[in-house]
Amino acid sequence: MSKFEGDCYMTDRVANIYRRVVGKEHHSYRQNITIDLAQDFSSRCLSPLQRSIERTVTMLNNEKAVIFKDEKIAFMRTLNVNPAIFTEQEWQKIKETHYIHELGTVCNICPDYSKIIGSGLEQTRQYAQDQIHSPQNTTQDSLEFYKGVIRIIDAVYSLTDRYCREAENQGNETVAGMLVQIPRYGARTFTEALQFFRILHFTLWCEGEYHNTIGRFDQYMYPYFIADIEDGRLDHDGAFEILEEFFLSFNKDSDIYPGIQQGDNGQSIVLGGVDENGKPAFNALSAMCLKASKELKIIDPKINIRVDKSTPANIYEMGTELTKEGLGFPQYSNDDVVIQGLVGMGYDLKDARNYVVAACWEFIIPGYGMDIPNIGAISFPKVVDKIMRGCLMRCETFDEFLTQFYLGIEHECDEIIKQFKNVWMVPAPFMSIMMSGCLEKGCDISFGGKYNNFGLHGSGISTAADSLIAIKKTVFDEKTVEAGELIKAIDANFEGYDKILHLLRFDSPKMGNDDEDVDRFAVKMLDVFADALFGRKNERGGCFRAGTGSAMYYLWHAGEIGASADGRRSGEPFGANFSPSLFVRNKGPISVIKSFTKPHLVRTINGGPLTMEFYSSLFSDEDSVKKVASLVKQFVDRGGHQLQLNAVNRETLLDALKHPENHANLIVRVWGWSAYFVELDSDYQNHIIKRQEYD
Repeated sequence: MSKFEGDCYMTDRVANIYRRVVGKEHHSYRQNITIDLAQDFSSRCLSPLQRSIERTVTMLNNEKAVIFKDEKIAFMRTLNVNPAIFTEQEWQKIKETHYIHELGTVCNICPDYSKIIGSGLEQTRQYAQDQIHSPQNTTQDSLEFYKGVIRIIDAVYSLTDRYCREAENQGNETVAGMLVQIPRYGARTFTEALQFFRILHFTLWCEGEYHNTIGRFDQYMYPYFIADIEDGRLDHDGAFEILEEFFLSFNKDSDIYPGIQQGDNGQSIVLGGVDENGKPAFNALSAMCLKASKELKIIDPKINIRVDKSTPANIYEMGTELTKEGLGFPQYSNDDVVIQGLVGMGYDLKDARNYVVAACWEFIIPGYGMDIPNIGAISFPKVVDKIMRGCLMRCETFDEFLTQFYLGIEHECDEIIKQFKNVWMVPAPFMSIMMSGCLEKGCDISFGGKYNNFGLHGSGISTAADSLIAIKKTVFDEKTVEAGELIKAIDANFEGYDKILHLLRFDSPKMGNDDEDVDRFAVKMLDVFADALFGRKNERGGCFRAGTGSAMYYLWHAGEIGASADGRRSGEPFGANFSPSLFVRNKGPISVIKSFTKPHLVRTINGGPLTMEFYSSLFSDEDSVKKVASLVKQFVDRGGHQLQLNAVNRETLLDALKHPENHANLIVRVWGWSAYFVELDSDYQNHIIKRQEYD
């Protein structure tokens, strides 16, 4: 039995690299870039595209080649910041006439790495060169684009050559030999393909993009992997060793790429699922990725598994073994629901079958999608609050109140959509060469792709449903609370209204207990949400997609209102994503799954997982692992769209608050990504501690 087939363990070489990365020894090579690019670009009146090109070239030219003798996957960031390319005054002027999403940079999309890895950058460079000299390409914009592509590729070559020389100086013949071939020409082996990916991914960060996802790694890397195995260049042990090193490379620079928090960097990998013909695509490399992640126990890359009703039990069990390690992944996506939902949104079947997830969970298409899947969010509890204050006291029946609530959802969607006019992003020429059609058209991906859809999250779904049933029960059915008195109690944060608080918080049905009376409100709520967006077109010709995710809005939106009619006090956050309220004590995980698979999730296909926490002690034996795996399968079989599980221990989390120095490597799932618990802001830490743990 080989080491790979039995209990995996790191080789001494990988263990040394692991210690350097986890110990952050490589941070000692970081250097600050002090160039004021924005002021320089402004004085030279450079266009946005020219500025993007200049910054990327500047970054690549100033990166220092650092390599260690024992490495086989090179490249690590030594510059810890990407300089601004617009002055504050220029940014303000842009914002006066455009909608700027997040940082104004291309993000949350998945380039097609495979084409460049297979052909090499020289082919792309030559194509751009030919277009410059072609009489057909006479527009200034296309000429500027092609010239910029050439400049960036040349800067990549220059950095690669510096790495090659440094590898030779270190006596690292493996890396030096590879860098003679790549990235100028296509990869020939699995190791070269991994190194090529590292160069491409590295360059995207230097260009200024963020949340650069990895995509269907086990699909586009499998041909290199299996060819090396079959030709004898690698055995499974050797392939596993280089894969572990490759996974470690994502953690060298991850602290430079945070989103809301450290760990929210979008380095998301997708495994399994079906191929373009609808056939199962989980392969030996897929399984090896799960094993590598389990052994390394690091936050990147974040693992996602595509499954369906026909997925074998052993795949769920492999995923559960990874959950057992407390990493907060894998996240599961159900092909049966997602593919149908994407096709219903207008995606071609072939593209839909090739879907991946964005930084967190949103469904996107590699190489074709320029969707903005997290452009905004609706707060369902806020709509309940508005309607309650606006018309509850004059509604004679609950159905009348409910009708106003549904109209409120439609109105809120209208108001949100109005914001998205003249969407503008910083050009991304290097990203563009890995997106279908951009190179041929001589245009930048920031102007759009084949798919240009906008996604809206939906936060506080359970809070809203629980509030509706509480209003129905107390105000209309049992008449134990008057409408005006309810509003006063909520405004007082229930101070002096203990009886009303008890009725709302503990005596009213809650979503997650398979209670049809409350669950039906969630079903209808999401249908109304989907209907409100259906047929609406954005300015880029794309549609609007409804979703069940919350992202960080489970904190933000909760702070926009006070207490709520479900008995939630002011200051208490909503449940993360598609999950029960924090203070609810559900009957158990089966009832939660039953409640949260009732909605027509094929219609809310922007994504957003049911999020559940389990006691870490639950995974104590093989039988427990199989039970959790069967639970995941039940979720999929019942039509759930996405699921993420977290193995946690509240006592450990509380101790980590008191003694963070003892828990530096404690990993938790936050909302769509995993992070080191002690590095999170206190709001996120407290939320995780308050989530219900199932046994």
